[in-house]
Amino acid sequence: MANKKAIIAMSGGVDSSVALYLMKEWGFDCTGIMLELFNSDGVEDARSVAHTLDIPFYVLNFTDDFKKQVIDKFVKSYQDGATPNPCVDCNRFMKFDKMFWRAKQLDIDYIVTGHYARIEYDKSAGRYLLKKAADDTKDQSYVLYSLTQEQLKQTLFPLGELSKSEVRVIADRQGFINAGKRDSQDICFVRDGDYADFIENYTGKSCEDGNFIDMQGNVLGRHKGLIRYTVGQRKGLGIALQKPMYVYSKSIEDNTVTLCENENLFTKLLYANDFNWIAYDKIKAPIRAKVKVRYKQAEQWAKVEQVSNGTVRIEFDEPQRAIARGQAAVLYDGDVVIGGGTITAAPTAAALNILQ
Repeated sequence: MANKKAIIAMSGGVDSSVALYLMKEWGFDCTGIMLELFNSDGVEDARSVAHTLDIPFYVLNFTDDFKKQVIDKFVKSYQDGATPNPCVDCNRFMKFDKMFWRAKQLDIDYIVTGHYARIEYDKSAGRYLLKKAADDTKDQSYVLYSLTQEQLKQTLFPLGELSKSEVRVIADRQGFINAGKRDSQDICFVRDGDYADFIENYTGKSCEDGNFIDMQGNVLGRHKGLIRYTVGQRKGLGIALQKPMYVYSKSIEDNTVTLCENENLFTKLLYANDFNWIAYDKIKAPIRAKVKVRYKQAEQWAKVEQVSNGTVRIEFDEPQRAIARGQAAVLYDGDVVIGGGTITAAPTAAALNILQ
């Protein structure tokens, strides 16, 4: 019987390299694939590892698609006053979409990535489940919530049961060139972390200055463009104030940034759309779940209900601080990802008076 075939998404980093090594050790017929999305960093490291393991390696250029599906959406979202998460879009529209497209072309059984997450089949429900990684400090399930049942069925995450230190030990023992390579911290296309400068350079347009105002509409000073601020931000406002103030909201209509005191940033309520259910086909009645609204945030208990075909309402037990429109709301039942969607609104307690 022929070995199962797998294509491994390689980035040049240590995680995808060890994923490739493990798949070969487990007897899979492997091919390394690098998706060239924004730049060619990491190509030679990935090629070196593939060569060391005597694995075929190919680079597929999708820079135009990446521009349309990820960068343009990122820019537009900031221009519209939201705070996007391009890693979610990259996984959804690029990495998994393009890898599955290639797998079908080549009649490949599985696609493999170096993500820290796990997949399990629930026989009683007849569904594939996405679960947190064994190493909670490296868990990436939050940015993978958009995976479909079809994709989960044909995806393997070899690092799901490993810690980062174990992965580096494996890489070092195999003599991989990238065994000690640092993890990338910033968005791949924003090298210095300055989103506003990137957007101005990318669009060729400077951001328009406007007024900082308080919640009563009083002018507090001048801001340097809406894209330079996000909900909950305190540092970098560039104005002298008598007390600590934070970004409460941004208005595209009149180009203002509203500032508030910390207590006004809290809310119990958010709405999300473009929801992908994993653990269930859908929910017919409200459920209890833990919800994460930022990648590094601990999940919080909430009541979740579907209020229309495309909208989910989430009400937390305890008020949450500075929920940003454009980020992902991901639901958990223990280690299992129930599903997730994009936050479209998070009315604050100041607006709804829901704080007791």
